[in-house]
Amino acid sequence: MERSSTPRKRLALATLCVTMFMAMLDNVIVNIALPRIGQDLHTGISGLQWVAEGYSLVYAALLLTGGALGDRYGRTRVFRLGLALFTLGSAAAALSGTPGLLIAARMLQGVGAALLTPGSLAILRHVFTDERERARAIGLWSGVSALGLSIGPVIGGPMVDAFGWASVFWINVPVGVLGLVLAARTLPDLAPRARRIDLTGLTLSAAGLGALVYGLIEGPARGWTDSVILACAAAATVLLTAFVLLELRLAEPMLELRLFRDRVLCGALLSGFMVSFGMFGAMFFLPLMLQGVLGWAPTDAGVAGLPMTAAIVLAAPLSGRLTTRYGPRLPVVLGIALCAAGLGGLSFYGDQARYPEYLWTLCTMGLGMGLTFTPVSISVLQRVSADLTGMASATVNTLRELGGVLGIAVLGALLANRLTGSLTTAFARLGLPAEAAGRTADAFVGHSGGASTAAGALPGPVQAAVDHAFVDGLHLALRCGSAALAVTAVLVALLLGRLSGGTARPAAETRVAPVKQPAG
Repeated sequence: MERSSTPRKRLALATLCVTMFMAMLDNVIVNIALPRIGQDLHTGISGLQWVAEGYSLVYAALLLTGGALGDRYGRTRVFRLGLALFTLGSAAAALSGTPGLLIAARMLQGVGAALLTPGSLAILRHVFTDERERARAIGLWSGVSALGLSIGPVIGGPMVDAFGWASVFWINVPVGVLGLVLAARTLPDLAPRARRIDLTGLTLSAAGLGALVYGLIEGPARGWTDSVILACAAAATVLLTAFVLLELRLAEPMLELRLFRDRVLCGALLSGFMVSFGMFGAMFFLPLMLQGVLGWAPTDAGVAGLPMTAAIVLAAPLSGRLTTRYGPRLPVVLGIALCAAGLGGLSFYGDQARYPEYLWTLCTMGLGMGLTFTPVSISVLQRVSADLTGMASATVNTLRELGGVLGIAVLGALLANRLTGSLTTAFARLGLPAEAAGRTADAFVGHSGGASTAAGALPGPVQAAVDHAFVDGLHLALRCGSAALAVTAVLVALLLGRLSGGTARPAAETRVAPVKQPAG
């Protein structure tokens, strides 16, 4: 590399890292603001789930398409478009005055993130041509992305306390504008290549996932036998099945399903999906408990996540060394097991627990998450041919996002069901009508969003019943997430087998190579 080009490369790397940090941060920073959003916009748990899910669902559904558009129209051009849309969506979210407008703005953010994420790694690989230099750059890029996921609640809490919930969206606007200026000056224009855009696949996957998640979120409130919920289940089954069949026939599919034929790839992808499933669900509901039941301020709830962040930062480099020496099996399986132990342990602490008592569970979950990030990516990228590297990388990110979407939806459905059932029993003891339980359950955040804002909102016995029912539902969700992760740890241990030193078997035997198939 020429010495004169080093500052430009570093500036390009900084641009890519900052924008990825912002996109990852937005996955979780909004969680700490949810109780305040619920109070100000008068929406309950299902509405708040859509505030979180609207971003992740659109992001996951369009991520693979974002990669295809980058190939077709130029990675840098699509990256800039994505950054512009993300910035515009952030401003719209900050200005939203109703839940519907906020959810729409979050979806626009998701579109932008889906366009900029696939191009980020491709541009980085183009800028850094030396293998060792590229490895360091990718390591930094990955670390910054992971940091964005872990530090969101920590910085979000003080912002919400000082400036209100809209500040978690306003922070993206100056960063996005700066990123656009730097991108125009420092990022190279990558030539587009001819590629067919899978519009049918995009439509089928987006519609299928939308129907699935809508049914899971609205099921507890409407009832699982409601005609709308049953229609959503049927539509999701038909649409996603059609999507899989279509992708198997295309020469250039959105999702290369042949990746799942390799057991190591399958194990790595399953790991990324399930860790997001368990941990995103926990990170969504824990702030609701801390602020809604325990009455903590957003700043305190955010600072409570610092030990988890520190554990992730410590475990991430350790996982890379363990993967190099022992292969991916040890750090991945250990990481999933630690996530399962942390979630399960957290379920034993109720509304009377003190923070030092369950601090160990946050550290355990942080260590588990940190151990899984790097080996999953290394396993996938080393097991595929060069032609499929971009596809494999996009697949990892897509499954992680889908894991988070379904984690919040499924665990939220379990929580809401138990919450409604517990409230129905409690209301009967208090002489209140049973039909009020469902309404009170969904409006939980609005009634108990912290002592400072909700004092007197409900009579004491009713408030106590609501708090107890929420904690009871949260415990059920945490234990189910823990059990799912424990089963995943066993499956991944079997799938990865006894591998040493990364992906030890010869590349000719293990790598998934592109196979030309008729477009049909």
